[in-house]
Amino acid sequence: MTKSRLEREFADAGIQRYFFDERGLRNYAPSAVKKQILASFGGNTPRNFASGLLPPVKVFYHNSPAYLRLNQHTGRRYHGEWRLQLENGECVQGKIKNNVLNFPRDLPLGYHQLTLKCGQHAAATTIIVAPRQCYQLPEIQAEKKLWGSCVQLYTLKSESNWGVGDFGDLRQFLAEFQQNGGDFIGLNPIHALFPANPEGASPYSPSSRKWLNIIYIDVASLPEFQQSAVAQQWYQSLEIQRQLAQLRAADWIDYSAVLALKLHGLKLAFAQFQQADGDQPRQAQFERFLQAGGESLRVQATFDALHADLSARFADQWGWDCWAAEYQDYHAGAVADFQREHGDEVRFYAWLQWCAAEQLEACYQFCRQQKMPIGLYRDLAVGVTPNGAETWLDKSLFCLTASIGAPPDILGPQGQNWGLAPMNPHVLQQQAYRPFIEMIRANMQSCGALRIDHIMCLLRLWWVKCGDSAKNGAYVAYPVDDLIAILALESQRQQCMIIGEDLGTVPKAIISKLKNAGIFSYKIFYFEFDQKGQSRALAEYPYQAMTTLSTHDLPTVNGYWRGHDFELGQQYDVYPDPNILAILQRDRVNAKAKILQRLREAEIEIPDGVDESLHSACPLGFNHDLQRYVAAVNSALFGLQPEDWLGMSEPVNIPGTSTQYKNWRRRLSRNISDIFADPQILQLLQAVKQGRKGQAG
Repeated sequence: MTKSRLEREFADAGIQRYFFDERGLRNYAPSAVKKQILASFGGNTPRNFASGLLPPVKVFYHNSPAYLRLNQHTGRRYHGEWRLQLENGECVQGKIKNNVLNFPRDLPLGYHQLTLKCGQHAAATTIIVAPRQCYQLPEIQAEKKLWGSCVQLYTLKSESNWGVGDFGDLRQFLAEFQQNGGDFIGLNPIHALFPANPEGASPYSPSSRKWLNIIYIDVASLPEFQQSAVAQQWYQSLEIQRQLAQLRAADWIDYSAVLALKLHGLKLAFAQFQQADGDQPRQAQFERFLQAGGESLRVQATFDALHADLSARFADQWGWDCWAAEYQDYHAGAVADFQREHGDEVRFYAWLQWCAAEQLEACYQFCRQQKMPIGLYRDLAVGVTPNGAETWLDKSLFCLTASIGAPPDILGPQGQNWGLAPMNPHVLQQQAYRPFIEMIRANMQSCGALRIDHIMCLLRLWWVKCGDSAKNGAYVAYPVDDLIAILALESQRQQCMIIGEDLGTVPKAIISKLKNAGIFSYKIFYFEFDQKGQSRALAEYPYQAMTTLSTHDLPTVNGYWRGHDFELGQQYDVYPDPNILAILQRDRVNAKAKILQRLREAEIEIPDGVDESLHSACPLGFNHDLQRYVAAVNSALFGLQPEDWLGMSEPVNIPGTSTQYKNWRRRLSRNISDIFADPQILQLLQAVKQGRKGQAG
């Protein structure tokens, strides 16, 4: 194959020739790397799809000129009629003129089905009509400043949970936080993980993004658990209470022990639910849930039941790619046999999804009752693991020999490989974006806002061949305009705001698109500096943004100020290059100096021992003062972390580590009730509340 033809194939597949790094320099992907990426498509690229008269999907904006030109390969003119079946059941019809279909400008928002007939030729496609902007709360339209807490749900401690934060804890946290004036609670991704592999705990490496993590079910509050004499006898036994007390007291989550207890209790509750004389209204509600969940729910429940069965009989059954060949595809006959022979187990895991969804919805309804403007905001992970339920259903949608991540930069000189399977953008289009629509819609349930992790994924993703270094990758383009339009449509329909995590190197091609679509930017206070290199003045932050002091991938305020993250990074070999580490440490000292300068300008007293040095003190009072200061930021949304109220040092996650550090297992240092009984924390929350209203702190 000639070099020019090969380059055309790369371009057709969406493999980009170069990108601009954090220094603004062009980085070109080697041809060998692009060949590996091209091979991962498995032939599913535009040049290998049959081209008909119509594209597989077409997106229009509402009240804009709407026309569709037929694909032409022979140069002939087609004559015939088209018929557009609207979502509401009405029909719009017309004739093909000069190979063009002209539609009314006022087509309603939604998903419509177009068919046409030209003599012996027939074709069909999906027409999507979308708004130009995502949903905006009335409070946002009135330019109010809202605030909330960003919570890693699993970290919550209480007197009643089973060793991991759950939806019962969320309800308690919401009640306490709302009384202190909070407008929202932001959650980590609560996607379905792997119940048969409880140590696979990363919320950003899900089995499926359409369903929920069942570990968050508050078992003890389920009606069936309370009604079951067997369950109550087990629960109240001295041994189980001893185990629960031990798990509650631990600083680190023991996922295997927690989930073993939860699944045992849930099975006892399910046995009660299955009884013929059980709660008939709840059984009817579950049947409606099953019907609404359709095949997607059946896939998830079957995957979890089969995974549990295989793991009980064989070792190392981590995901479907480790299973016996006859089970490696959802559509296989052996899987259908399993569904018939193990119907109760499949039904059990579907029931768990219902329990989780019901408890999450109850939390959101509490927010609505308390008139919290946003209430809950959920977090959408950027991808799924290659051996979970989502890929098991539709392998053609994913490129399973590739992985997504990030290219090398100063923070990660080796690049990042996230071990997540990328969706094939061309297959996604062939499927009229249905998987994307279903995923977005599922994650907009029971919340007032959705944070999209690494929102640049709408424009491009860094692909690497599985098993290769993240250095050897290239960016693959995605249909950004169509995806943003669909996001806006679903956002308006679900009345759900969109927050886009746009940290790192953000290409100019997407900045204006996100802003114009009403998608909120995501700002980390420590990273924000103006053109003069000074810590950005709070009044200069964009209103259309969410600002926080830290995130799950960054050190806590205490950890940042004391340089604890550098100590951990050296301990776990995150910084193999001492020169890079020295640059990062120097930048930290400079950043802290600029922040201290702003605090002094704001007449905030700096305690003795607090300075810009790497190992500065960070007393709790100064920590709280810093949070009070940032609360006055101009951004519409401001988020705090409970870890920082408590002055904790240990992070929940250290990027660049897997088994070295106990990622996603660190809990809060105090129970919810103790947190909201602490006078210092209550004083901080009241000061933040006043600061967001523009009053003196």
